[in-house]
Amino acid sequence: MLGIVTTDMVIGVAEAGGLGSLPASALDAEQTRSIVGEIRRRTPKPLNLNFLCHEAPTRDRRREEAWLQRLTRYYRELGLTTEQSASGPPIPVFGSAHCDLLEEISPEVVSFHFGLPPKHLLERVRRTGAKIVSSATIVEEALWLEDSGCDAIIAQGFEAGGHRGTFLHRDPTRQVGLMALVPQIVDAVRVPVIAAGGIADPRGVAAAFALGASGVQVGTAFLFCEEANVSPLYREAARSTPPEQTVITNIFTGRPARVCDTRVVRELGPIGIDMPEFPVPAVPLAPLRAASEGQGRTDFTPLWCGQSARLGRALSAAALTRWLLDGQAEPSFGTIGDLRRKS
Repeated sequence: MLGIVTTDMVIGVAEAGGLGSLPASALDAEQTRSIVGEIRRRTPKPLNLNFLCHEAPTRDRRREEAWLQRLTRYYRELGLTTEQSASGPPIPVFGSAHCDLLEEISPEVVSFHFGLPPKHLLERVRRTGAKIVSSATIVEEALWLEDSGCDAIIAQGFEAGGHRGTFLHRDPTRQVGLMALVPQIVDAVRVPVIAAGGIADPRGVAAAFALGASGVQVGTAFLFCEEANVSPLYREAARSTPPEQTVITNIFTGRPARVCDTRVVRELGPIGIDMPEFPVPAVPLAPLRAASEGQGRTDFTPLWCGQSARLGRALSAAALTRWLLDGQAEPSFGTIGDLRRKS
């Protein structure tokens, strides 16, 4: 949940009995030190640092120019010029500098998305003493992760919001729903399995454990937490979008991800052909997103959202975590359905 998770969210989850997770791919070393330092001052509980684990994109001038050309009409519409498009990939590749930082701050858990880093980097992470976790979307990926030394595997179902954790294949039509995926991965591997995707209330937690999961990972439900760095536009879109209107698209970054349906997805996707490699497509979209949001619209905003958003509750991060654990929510907050009926 890059850009959405805040320090207060991490601390709230940790203090309520969950594993607080900080997405660190877009943070520089000083930002990470500062945030982790504050977390450590305010809670003694374990911490997970999460990283995207993509390869450096092969820059393809033809593809990038073609993508910018597809966006030109939107630049004109918003009174922008394509010269205002930024340059350079926005998310650095996991590398030696990240290992230096992990050796310094020693998080209890380090998790990855899109596979694992090269062996020499992974071994450096392991030597910090951190437990290593990564995402699998098919059984084949889970077996690969276990063979590579993961201490636990996140089984990411088709329902999940955000980027698919795929790394052995890129075809989103091959993704599996959580109900089918979890028991098959549990049967295939010896390490603990964490269920992710479509879990937003205690019923989902109970179902995941019944299927053999040892833990659950929850994302979309936290969009409605008061501590989340989520704009009112984003929050309302997630609150009001039915599950069938979330779609898998590669328009925003070049990799398949589940989002709320928006104008750019409908007009250029959902699956764009001949897209630049991840995360290059996000660069020329940034000025369009800023201009559109300034007009109160989300036409070009990646509204990462899973299929379970309507099951969420508008609680603090700590209260939401406790509700997921024991089913007891604070009475002063209603369900998203209640909020909609009142509005």
